[in-house]
Parts: sequence; C-alpha cells; structure tokens
Amino acid sequence: MSKPFYLTTTLPYVNADPHIGFALELVQADIIARYRKLLGDEVFFSTGTDEHGLKILRKAQEEGKEPQAYVDEFAARFRALPAKLGLSPDVHFIRTTDPHHKKAAQEMWKRCEKDIYKKKYKGLYCVGDEAFVKETDLVNGMCPNHPGQKPIEIEEENYFFALSKYQKELENYLSREGVVVPEWRRQEAINFVKSGLEDFSISRQKDRLPWGVPVPGDDSQVMYVWFDALVNYISTLGWPDEGGDFKKFWTEGETLQLAGKDQVRFQSVMWQAMLMSAGLKNTDKVLYHGFITSDGKKMSKSVGNVIDPITIIDEYGADALRYFLARHISPFEDSDFTMERFKEAYNADLANGLGNLAARIMALAEANLERPIERPEPTGFAGEYNEAIEKYEFNRALEHIWSEIQKLDKKIVETEPFKVVKTDVEKGRTLIAELATQLYVIARMLNPFMPETNKVLKEAILANKKPANLFPRKE
Repeated sequence: MSKPFYLTTTLPYVNADPHIGFALELVQADIIARYRKLLGDEVFFSTGTDEHGLKILRKAQEEGKEPQAYVDEFAARFRALPAKLGLSPDVHFIRTTDPHHKKAAQEMWKRCEKDIYKKKYKGLYCVGDEAFVKETDLVNGMCPNHPGQKPIEIEEENYFFALSKYQKELENYLSREGVVVPEWRRQEAINFVKSGLEDFSISRQKDRLPWGVPVPGDDSQVMYVWFDALVNYISTLGWPDEGGDFKKFWTEGETLQLAGKDQVRFQSVMWQAMLMSAGLKNTDKVLYHGFITSDGKKMSKSVGNVIDPITIIDEYGADALRYFLARHISPFEDSDFTMERFKEAYNADLANGLGNLAARIMALAEANLERPIERPEPTGFAGEYNEAIEKYEFNRALEHIWSEIQKLDKKIVETEPFKVVKTDVEKGRTLIAELATQLYVIARMLNPFMPETNKVLKEAILANKKPANLFPRKE
C-alpha cells in the first residue's frame, strides 16, 4: 500500500560553490527517495539553499554586489546540482529568499511568540557557523569548527527563544529509538539536552545585519539565520497552509531529514523545540552523516584539497561519483576521499567489473539469441539488500550487488557458454539467456544508486544489444 514519505536535505549556504560533502548528502537522500518509490510510496523530496545571514552579506560586500544579486547567482549553481548528480527529476528546490518562505518564517515566529522574549546580550559569535559560541568551546581562542577564525564579540539587544522550557519534552522526544540515526548521535543529542539547555538568540539588530527576514512587529530586528532557515522543512510543503502537501506528507506521512554530524543540536534539538512551540508534529527521524576529508585533512580552499563534484561528473559521469559516495564513503562516519582512491575504485569496480561483465554477456546475447529475453517479473529484492538500505547502510547494499556481479562472472568462467553454444546451440542459448536475466536483476538493484546505468542496462538487455562502453577505463 502506498504511503506518503517526505525527506529533505539541509540547505547549504550560498557563500561557496557546491562541495563533495553536500553532494554526499544529496546522493544519500536520492538513494532513499528512489528506493521508497520502488516500494510504491509517494515521495516528496526537498533540497534548496540558505541565503540569509552575516556570512552571505560579507561575501556579497567582498564581491561588490547587492546581497540579492549575489545569492541569485550562487543559488543557480546549486539548483543545477540535482540534475548534474542524476537526482530524481521531481526533486523540490526551495530558497530562503522565496517570498512564500519568508512569510512562513514570520508565521513560525508568531506561532512561537509565547516562548520569545527580548533581552540585552553579550557573547562571542562565529561568522562561519552563524552561531554564538561559549568561551569554553574555543580552541586557542578560535572556533573549533573554523580553526584560524576568531569569533567576534557582539553586544546588542535581541529576541531569544525559550529553549530551556522544552527540556522535558525534548528528553521525551529523544527517548524514542530510531528518532536519530545512527544511535550514537541520538545519545549525543540526549547528552546535550540533559547537560542543561540555554535559551538561544533568534534575531539580530537590523542596523548591524540588514540581510534577513524582518521580525514581525519590530522593524529594528531581522531573524537570526537559523530560525529562518529551519522553517524551510515545512514551508517547502506549502505551510502555513495546513492542508495539501503539508497535511499529507508532514502531518500524516513519514518524515526524514538528512544532515551532517555538526547539525545535531540544530536539527534534533532547536528545530524540534520550535515545532513543539508552534504546536506542530515533530520530525520522525533525522539521519546524520560524517564529514568527507581529503588525505586525512578537512577540506579547505587554503589547504588546496577541495574536491569539486562537478569536475568529477564531467569526466567520469554522475553514476561513477554516486557509486563511490555510496560504497566507499561511510554512511555515518568521517571518510577520506582522494582522486587516487576514486580512480582505483572506478577502474576496478566499474570499468573492469560491472562494465566488462555487461559487455561480455550482451555481446554473447546479441550474437546468439534470436530474440531478447522476456522482462523478468519483479520479485522484490533480496532480504540483505532491503535490510541494508532500510538501515541506511548503502555501502552494504552495494557490497551485496557486487557479490552478485562476482557470482555472475564466476558462472561465465565455470559454464563457458561461448564454447557450449558452438557444440549445443540450445543449451548454449539457455545459458546465455540465464546470464542476461541475472544481469537484468542486477540492473534493477542498481536503480536507487546508479539510475542512468540501470536504465542503459535494462534497455540494452530488452533490445538484445550490447550497450556502449558504460565505464571506459581511465589510466
């Protein structure tokens, strides 16, 4: 029976080109979206861009541009990424500068008004994180997430959200197993809540930060970027209209948010408290991935180790990058990405593995079968494959597929259909038809991971034609 299923990525800041870490999040989300569609579910898949805040304002000023012109230019690059990565064509794209989103953010403020108060505040602010940091969190006076970036001291009168009021409700929400994946991130969220919650600032003075959503009823303040941006998860569904897509996918459907490991307090604590305050349903589950490093170091322009996903796609194709991110990058832990590792996996697993196998089988089929095989009836997927995807262990699901590829290779070696067909045509044809059928089953399993490869292989098998070289070997 079809079920409504909603999933969303976080929204990246538009202060730099799309990077490999966000490509990972998009690919993971798309794998889940495509898999749920295969199960017959109705899927609403959302992504977009976060476009307000001090970081964006400063970047626009550096380039001598108006903030709106600056974000329009960068948002266009991010909007092109889903198609470039081979994401489902029906993915929804939201910008926090969209007029509807701004109205939704202001409505969320009004719904939370009973938990909002104004006070004077002095604190350390990290522009890179767009967040206040405690002195005890600093490493040698620098932000722990941005070494070399010293937080600025801010003293001003802002609005605050009474997060501390929701201590018990948040503990209760986080007590449910599966509300955060992986489990150790749930424990991290629980520990953060139990250590005692502090109310957080949700606005900035407009004369200091003119680039943001105006606070309802107070023209002297704009919304703090996090409060505004988090609302995208429901504004993309048409909220504050509580019917339509919002009712179907958020209120009555199953909801899943994807985020990086540094987002736990924002996604599983602050955002959930905002939903509680507004009287809305909480997120069913948040899935957190690790960071991608390069040669063991955090990627940064200054180090010169940033991996550009677009460059890789232009040379190797989207499916090759999707394959590597899903199989060779841990779904939950930090993982290293180097071009050496990528090229090695590309040649071994794709060019010599899947590509070579498909070419051999379809060359035999085209030369010896009088007509294409019948499309195999869908029989569901192997339990191991289903279980791996449902636990978001994408690497394990692909290991299962590649074990099937190896079995098929072994079957060719052991049965030698290319020899049999010369001495016993019917027996040889039967063997070749079996190989083509098993290749079709493998192609079907590739659907969530490598959609273009899935399409090309299935079309070739059903037309009884050898496909063009799927993955040309790269030296």
